[in-house]
Amino acid sequence: MRDLLDQVLEWWESGRRFGLATVVGTFRSAPRPPGAAMAVLDGEAVGSVSGGCVEGAVYELATRVAGDGTPVLERYGVSDDDAFAVGLTCGGIIDVFVEPVSRRDYPELGEIAAAVATRRPVAVATIIGGPGRVGARRVVWPDRATGSLGSARLDDAVDDDARGMLAQGLTGVRRYGPDGERRLDDLPVFVLSFAPPPRMLVFGAIDFAAAVARIGRFLGYHVVVCDARPVFATAKRFPEADEVVVAWPHDYLTTTEVDGRTVICVLTHDPKFDVPLLEAALRTPAAYVGAMGSRRTHEDRLARLREAGLSEEELSRLRSPIGLDLGARTPEETAVSIAAELIRLRWGGSGRPLTETSGRIHGER
Repeated sequence: MRDLLDQVLEWWESGRRFGLATVVGTFRSAPRPPGAAMAVLDGEAVGSVSGGCVEGAVYELATRVAGDGTPVLERYGVSDDDAFAVGLTCGGIIDVFVEPVSRRDYPELGEIAAAVATRRPVAVATIIGGPGRVGARRVVWPDRATGSLGSARLDDAVDDDARGMLAQGLTGVRRYGPDGERRLDDLPVFVLSFAPPPRMLVFGAIDFAAAVARIGRFLGYHVVVCDARPVFATAKRFPEADEVVVAWPHDYLTTTEVDGRTVICVLTHDPKFDVPLLEAALRTPAAYVGAMGSRRTHEDRLARLREAGLSEEELSRLRSPIGLDLGARTPEETAVSIAAELIRLRWGGSGRPLTETSGRIHGER
């Protein structure tokens, strides 16, 4: 949805009504995650909900919804038992919620788009089925909320969950009773989180850092490159970075925000930089802390960190040597190996060739 927002906003500002299809649930080897979206207007479609498998059927449904204004929840699965079913060739199942969007149907969209553009967190909670008013929407901010899902108690319950999901960057369905009861689950609410992108902190202004910054930006991170040497830490040398900071690495790390989605890549390869930096990094809640270097460098680094007082539990968080074993040699290949490790840790993959595995390709998060 974030990728479609410019086009969607242009249509919305024009005053026309269009159909917006969003993946709200996935099962087994679904091709796209919850939040993937496709918008349809006057024979034009942008975005994708299935990578091509059921786009035609969703296009037709979105066109119909744009015409009659009635939101619909549709499931697309593996079987084709009746003549009108559309199956996913990948063997997965997706639930797609299709809703009409216009200035009248979705008056909050402009404010939501402005928040996304300025990287302010906001979540959109929508009733997608059950006994509630399907299509009812509540926009939840860290400090306020607008709209209603039908009752104050339901709004309060959803606000709490949406803010928790927003803090973690999660998108998905939460279930309640008609009045927000936690013990019931017959009213599904889809929470779409527009959290600021996770941060990738790259330390060491070297050629490997430029490649890592490039692939980090490609993966959707807000990339910061930091080095104490102003002659090397320049925006010209790191055009793909969102920020280039001149500071001692450990000083910068202790003064910047680090949360459970932050990725830290230590490429300094110099004990006077990386030991105090890693001492600080391994005591943060960062999702990933990786350090470049040979196995000999790694052993020396561990010894220095133990001398600095780090526990074995803290040291166990260090991914060093950084990256997966791909045989990488060039900066670009090394960046791919680091990105591969990040993806494996996020989604729980084995790191083995798919030809050597069986079962689901897309495992649980």
